[in-house]
Amino acid sequence: MPTITPNLWFDFQAEEAAGFYVSLFPNSRIRHIARYPEGAPGPAGAVMTVDFELDGQPFVAINGGPQFPFTEAVSMMITCSTQEELDRYWDALTADGGQESQCGWCKDRFGLSWQVVPEGMEEVFSDPDPTRAQRGMQAMLGMKKLDIEALRRAADGAPA
Repeated sequence: MPTITPNLWFDFQAEEAAGFYVSLFPNSRIRHIARYPEGAPGPAGAVMTVDFELDGQPFVAINGGPQFPFTEAVSMMITCSTQEELDRYWDALTADGGQESQCGWCKDRFGLSWQVVPEGMEEVFSDPDPTRAQRGMQAMLGMKKLDIEALRRAADGAPA
């Protein structure tokens, strides 16, 4: 099967972004940095691409210029096993110019959108009892950073 590698287009922060991402996730590393040669669209010697891995998943970051900024149409989803893990990723991604959004979505300081979600969230929203699922959904719609226990309590009809 062919390898599918997400390619992230940055204005000029590819190396900084890749370094930030590999610092967040275990088993991650920068694999290779390529620089623009003479006569290329970028300044000779400047970082052109950064090949990196996040927990074994390959990515490429390219310094391509400002023509194509990130939008929420594409996001990275992190499924966290504990609230502490969720809090750690959320806090790191929203620090230093990142932005909180609704329902577990945020943007990092480079403008890339992330969904930081707890394991088990799908159980709340796909509950066979539609009233329970609706209460969980309504609770999520009022959150920025998600709290799985608060979602479960809401689904169970417990007061917030």
